[in-house]
Amino acid sequence: MEFVVEEGKVSHPECSTLLLPALSIGNVGQLAVDLLISSLKSEKIGYLDDPSVLPCIGNDAYGPIPRGELSLPLEAYESLSSSLTLIQQRSPFIKGMMIEFAKNLADFAAASGKKHIVLLSGLDFGRWQKIDLSSGVQTYYLSSSNADGSDSVCEKFGWKRIEEYNPSQRCWKYLTDLAEGNVMQEDNFPFEDELEDEDYYPSLPFAALFSFLKGKGLKVTCLFSYCSEGDNMPDAFHLAEEASKLLGLTPNNLLGGRWQIPISWNTVYGPPPDVSMF
Repeated sequence: MEFVVEEGKVSHPECSTLLLPALSIGNVGQLAVDLLISSLKSEKIGYLDDPSVLPCIGNDAYGPIPRGELSLPLEAYESLSSSLTLIQQRSPFIKGMMIEFAKNLADFAAASGKKHIVLLSGLDFGRWQKIDLSSGVQTYYLSSSNADGSDSVCEKFGWKRIEEYNPSQRCWKYLTDLAEGNVMQEDNFPFEDELEDEDYYPSLPFAALFSFLKGKGLKVTCLFSYCSEGDNMPDAFHLAEEASKLLGLTPNNLLGGRWQIPISWNTVYGPPPDVSMF
């Protein structure tokens, strides 16, 4: 993975917390990162080039008006006032390259002096085992702070650790062994032809990222929101707000003291229907 700094820009070592999405159902993590980049007085400092990510290109995503600046698959932003580096991923991995991407990203994060990595991701609502909406939308987490994935800081926010994390389960253990160099990498999960329900979560992108970043000795916190495909903007707002709590952000960190909706969201679901049809 190569990090290319834009001409005239510099990367600030004090931006030692890295926030990025883990690709998932509903693109909730990516939408939440969009919202944070747009709202945190962030400046694009460069892009990452990695052979495991599919190429894509688009217009300026954040505006406030399109200026013809190209958006690329992996872009890096910094919010100096928040001591935060943000990476936005706009295209998926090439099939079979998820683990390679996780390894490359962990190498980059460690080499660039990042100390805390925050991953944002959605989880499939259809796989939610113990649904509890009594207190509104529930946030789940996974942390490298303890061996069982728990974190007292996250618990103070009322978040729940995902019960599906079991470091001794075969797929989770395979990722850990791979990250620590105890086994050789295979093209796919060694159990791919016989995956069971318990193998679902460790087969997702967040699991590979979590394992390899943790393997580098970095602090890693994953935040999750259960969702379905569709209009997931409300889920993105929720996850962005939860990430803000974790990072100690206040309205003073936001442009105008409030969330700034990216211009790219105006057409995320296409134009409105032609009323003449009705």
